[in-house]
Amino acid sequence: MSEEAVVKVALVSCGSEYAGVHGELESVASSVNAKLVYPEIEIDILDDIGKDFGIEAASPDLRLMMARAKAVVEGITDVDGVFITSCFRCAEAAIVRNEVRRYINKHSELPVISYSFTERTTAATLLTRMEALTTIARRRHLLAREKQSGLTAGIDSGSTTTKAVVMRDNEIIGSGWVPTIKVIDSATEAFNQALEEAGVKQEDIQAIGTTGYGRFLIGEHFDAKLIQEEITVNSKGAVYLADTQKGHATVIDIGGMDNKAISVDDGIPGMFTMGGICAGASGRFLDMTAKRLGVDITELGALAVKGMEQNVDMNSYCIVFGIQSLVNSLAKGSTPEDVAAAACHSVVEQIFEQQLQEVDVKEPLILVGGSSLIEGVPKALGELLKINVLVPPNSHLIGAVGSALLASGYVEE
Repeated sequence: MSEEAVVKVALVSCGSEYAGVHGELESVASSVNAKLVYPEIEIDILDDIGKDFGIEAASPDLRLMMARAKAVVEGITDVDGVFITSCFRCAEAAIVRNEVRRYINKHSELPVISYSFTERTTAATLLTRMEALTTIARRRHLLAREKQSGLTAGIDSGSTTTKAVVMRDNEIIGSGWVPTIKVIDSATEAFNQALEEAGVKQEDIQAIGTTGYGRFLIGEHFDAKLIQEEITVNSKGAVYLADTQKGHATVIDIGGMDNKAISVDDGIPGMFTMGGICAGASGRFLDMTAKRLGVDITELGALAVKGMEQNVDMNSYCIVFGIQSLVNSLAKGSTPEDVAAAACHSVVEQIFEQQLQEVDVKEPLILVGGSSLIEGVPKALGELLKINVLVPPNSHLIGAVGSALLASGYVEE
């Protein structure tokens, strides 16, 4: 499929047309040159459709959702990817959505994303998700790339930090990491750091790749060959750094303002989900905790591994009320170590209850993003899931590394 081809995305949903968000779904699809397809079904299969999924839904809209999923799997409707969505307030829909996702993933090779919408969901909120879905469909061959070649650079313009790397012939030879303030200025500073460490000049770089929140702005500024959303880029960088590009892997990326859980097969994302309702499961919550404890964010992890989260009551996942819980615990005499441990546990517990219900977790479990450097986070995640958590070298640079790796696909031989 060429990059300019229209991507056909099956909308497997219940009630989006009644929630005021349908126009937003159509809008975001159009913005990434995709077309929403509504799978056709036979009405007479609705009564017994639950047997295929092992679940009986009371709602006829949810039975319709399952029937549409079956039409996609059986090829009755020809599509390139699937967008599964239901209202976040509906508990039954959450269960059905999860089973529909598993069903499509088991019986097809289509990329799948599931999402719970609210009445205030906008096209801007959905952009990264829809862009990732179409990227997997369009650039599968590029995403299968396992080695970097030539002299390339990657810049990840994140919400809180900007990272840059320079790579030559499959090795990182320079890196930079600065706070994101003014997007272009921060990208330039990080890029210059990477160039200086690598001992090369910008004009020597054969191709640049950009990702992150500021990818379009810095991509245009640096005339990047690759401008790509962070879900596909970060998952690629993660499995590359962890040396797990063959077979199954699960990537958890805890960023400054959101988090992502991605199921990867042979280096290519299959199922993925992205946080967005609350920043309580992000690096921002940990940063606020560190400030409240009067320590640098780099010191929070050392405190957390010495503490016990059970000694602190957390009565909310909200970033505001969560901090309030920690403040109350300190006022009652809790130690900074216990509070740090509770903060790390709160973040991974929220990821488990929201994001990890939307993907099939398969080992190795790779934890990346700036928060992976806080020792208490992988410790809490491993204890919660009862599996080993792999934090690869340079885990905070995955977006920049993935960009440099994929950009090398544009280098002329």
